[in-house]
Amino acid sequence: MGKRILSQRKGRGTSVFRAPSHRYKADVKYEIQGELKGVVEDIIHDPGHTAPLAKIKLEDGKDTYLLATEGLKVGDIIRFTEEKDFKIGNVLPLASIPEGFTVCNIELSPGDGGKLVRSSGAYATIISHDKGKTVVKLPSGKFKTLNSSCRATIGIIAGAGRIDKPFVKAGIKHIAMRARGKVHPVVRGVAMNPVSHPHGGGSHQHVGRPKTVRRGAPPGRKVGSISARKTGRR
Repeated sequence: MGKRILSQRKGRGTSVFRAPSHRYKADVKYEIQGELKGVVEDIIHDPGHTAPLAKIKLEDGKDTYLLATEGLKVGDIIRFTEEKDFKIGNVLPLASIPEGFTVCNIELSPGDGGKLVRSSGAYATIISHDKGKTVVKLPSGKFKTLNSSCRATIGIIAGAGRIDKPFVKAGIKHIAMRARGKVHPVVRGVAMNPVSHPHGGGSHQHVGRPKTVRRGAPPGRKVGSISARKTGRR
């Protein structure tokens, strides 16, 4: 009889593994529809995000929050527009942004509020437009085709250089990961005992069985490549 492995305990969704909601100062997404503008009231630190946030007072009196871009400062005017106004921090549909521009906080589907390229120092590049579709180059180097109605922010997300400074000590990394409800360090399954993980045990560190498991595998077995179509190097 084995014991509950780490992935089982994560799946229960207890407070140990849940990202603490009180660390997130605001829900950062494009809530504005239509033509609007606002003034940057403050640049704030958010423990839940890697990048600083910009607090924006809209012309209708409401407040909204966006991920701050490099060069943005208090007092700047931010426009949510369909027009071709390419000032840093403005939010436009991809269709209005020329090829070669750097953008961030990109919507994956129109109206979802921004899903891609949201970490500090990240940016994507507009590559091409064609019949309602726009190709962007993501920070990973991958090219992705999106609906041209998806919105994005002009510029690069602030806070670049965050990963240049080494953590130095494991304890500092542990605290940084705990702030976002992540477990660190993560021990390899092959380094464990058989009671602790399906990949554990043996006279040397090896999986010892196929590491691809079916989608419906029981929680104590569901580790490795889950329902993989293919594995290994292409």
